Amino acid sequence: MKKSILAIGLCFIATIGFAKDIKTVVVTTTPQMHCVNCVNRVKTNLIKVNGVEGITTSLVAQTVTIKYDADKISEEKLIKSFKDFKYEARKLKPGEKIVREKHECKEGNKVEYETE
Repeated sequence: MKKSILAIGLCFIATIGFAKDIKTVVVTTTPQMHCVNCVNRVKTNLIKVNGVEGITTSLVAQTVTIKYDADKISEEKLIKSFKDFKYEARKLKPGEKIVREKHECKEGNKVEYETE
């Protein structure tokens, strides 16, 4: 009985020790994302950043939502990593809305201007 309790206690401690500190940050980019290629460029480069766990983008809202392991990368370093692929990022304030720019895609892609 004592061994069972000890084993359960050790498993519990190990689980706590291996828990990740997953956080989420929502940013907008400069230049803005205007087409699927823009979105793919952001996602392809961000997923390479150590600590990034997941990425969701919205052309309509002009947002990039990033889930990351705070034990591996800080929010500040994550935002600075956008410079590596020629973008700037800034954290959005709660409830902040981004005004989309009119843009002609340099790659000849259909520019997405649908509204939510």
